[in-house]
Amino acid sequence: MTSSVRLAAGVTLAFMLTATSAFAAPRVVASIKPIHSIAASLMQGTGEPELLLDAAVSEHTAQLKPSQVEALQNADLILVVGDNLEAFFRKALENPEIAGKRTLKLAEAPGVRTLPVREGGVWEAHQHGEGDGDHDHDHDHDEDHATGSEPAGHEHEHEHEGPDPHVWMDPENAKAIAAAIAAELSRQDPANAAVYAANRKAFDERMDKLSKAIETEVAPVRDRRFIVFHDAYQYFENRFGLAAAGSITLNPESTPGAKRLSEIHRRIADTGSVCVFAEPQFEAKYVQTVVEGTAARTAVLDGLGAGIAAGPAAYEEMMKAFTADLTQCLRG
Repeated sequence: MTSSVRLAAGVTLAFMLTATSAFAAPRVVASIKPIHSIAASLMQGTGEPELLLDAAVSEHTAQLKPSQVEALQNADLILVVGDNLEAFFRKALENPEIAGKRTLKLAEAPGVRTLPVREGGVWEAHQHGEGDGDHDHDHDHDEDHATGSEPAGHEHEHEHEGPDPHVWMDPENAKAIAAAIAAELSRQDPANAAVYAANRKAFDERMDKLSKAIETEVAPVRDRRFIVFHDAYQYFENRFGLAAAGSITLNPESTPGAKRLSEIHRRIADTGSVCVFAEPQFEAKYVQTVVEGTAARTAVLDGLGAGIAAGPAAYEEMMKAFTADLTQCLRG
C-alpha cells in the first residue's frame, strides 16, 4: 500500500469515527425500571439507556453507590419521576456535576395526569374518581415510627410535597412519559428523530392494547376490597376502577408500629377486604401480622418489576404480572 493510499484510508477512517460519534445516541440514565423500560423502547435502534436502581431496592429509601453517582455525572439525559419519589436524587443534586445535567422530571411532563396523595391510609371506594391536573398538598399524618430513638406507637409527622408520584402505574401516563422522553431525545439527537417517533408510535399502540387487556382481566373483581403495603397503586386503581381500602404504612421510609398494624387489622374486617398485599422491596412480616385471625389472603404486588429483566419489554411484563397477581388473589 502506497503512502498516499494509507493516508486516504486513514482520513476515511477518521471521518467515519467522527461521524459515528456525532450521531451517537445520548447517554441516558433512568432512575427506576419502569421508566428505564419506556426509554429503552424509544431508543431501540439507536442505543440503550442505563438503569440506576435495581427493582429489588425501594426508590423511596435507596442510597447511591459511587458507580451510580458516576453514571449520573456522565449522562447527557437523566430521567426521574420527581422530587417526591426518588429521595436519593435530591441528595445527588448537591453534586454540581449532576445538578447541571439535563433532567426530565416525568411526573411533571405534559399530559401526565396526577392525583393528590391520599390522606390517612384508609380510603373509601367513592374517592376513586378522575382527577386531572397537579395537586400540591402539605399535610400531617399520624404514623407509627418504631425506629431510631422514638418509641413504637409514636405519631410520626410525614410531609408530602406535590401529587402522588407513582404515575407510571397508569398506561395512559406511560404514553405521556414516552412522548416527553421522545421529544427530548429528538432534540438532543435530531439525526435519529424519525426512529424515536416511530418507536413512540409503536409504544403507544402497545399501551392501548395493554389497557384493554387489563380492563378485561380486572372487570370480574372490581367490587372486592384489598389492603396494600404502601400507597403506590392509586393510578392503577383509578384508571381501572378498583378500590383499595387502605395501606399498612403511611410512609415507606418508616416502619409501621403496633398502633398502625392494629388499625389495619380492624380495617380488614370493617371493609371485608379479601387480600392484603406485600411488596418485594419491604419486609413481609407486617402483612402476616395484620391478617392473623382474619379470612384475608396474602400475595405480593410489584410495581417496579423486581423479577423482570430490564429492557424494552419490562414495563409491559411488569404491568401484566402486577394485574395477574392482583386479580388472582382477589378471585381467591
